[in-house]
Amino acid sequence: MQKPRETRIQASLLAGVEKRALIWMAERLPAWVGSDHLTALGAVAMLGAGIAFWLAPAHPLALLAVVALLAVNWFGDSLDGTLARVRLQERPRYGFYVDHVLDVVGILLLFSGLVAGGFMSPIVGAGFLIAYYLLTVEIALATHTVGTFRISYWKMGPTEMRILLAVGALQLLRSPDVVLFGTRVLLFDLGGLIGIAALLATFVFSAVSNTRTLYRREPLPPRPEATAGTEGTGRLVVSSTS
Repeated sequence: MQKPRETRIQASLLAGVEKRALIWMAERLPAWVGSDHLTALGAVAMLGAGIAFWLAPAHPLALLAVVALLAVNWFGDSLDGTLARVRLQERPRYGFYVDHVLDVVGILLLFSGLVAGGFMSPIVGAGFLIAYYLLTVEIALATHTVGTFRISYWKMGPTEMRILLAVGALQLLRSPDVVLFGTRVLLFDLGGLIGIAALLATFVFSAVSNTRTLYRREPLPPRPEATAGTEGTGRLVVSSTS
């Protein structure tokens, strides 16, 4: 028996507009462009964004390349699945697996570039990655056990996160620091700490919610009655042998 397909939950701020735009583009892409091409394009763009962050201290205009590469990543990473659905060429397990493998590698490359470029301290970068991976694992487990693949939380999804990263990259052209309570801190350290708190809170909320859902779906079975060697009254029958 084939496992039923999971329910996708996408309720971010831009989800409706984004869906219509992706379908419009998918219907007009040349036939020679396939989903795998778009997936590869998105992965290469994320690698390029990480390299651009790394090069930005010596070449500040590389930050403009970060913004462009985040847009290319959105195009490839968001459009590949839509293209497969529009063309009725879906490979749900393959697509889910490859997308998530590339996502965890891509976020590592991106934040490694931020740290290597001096825009984020290593401890904050490591903390963000740990929190991100915790939530990623929880989403994957929920997809398998609960049957829901949640793409967004609190009206925030991958597209909104790319926009925040792009805005932050543009702000770096002015200054890598911000003043907080009279102390100068790295802009991306502040954003990273906020992100860590949000990711951990989301992880806890989602884990508790999914645990409760599964507990209701699979209640404890009744304790087995000791039926062997009993009468209908429930009293134990003791047999004797001569």
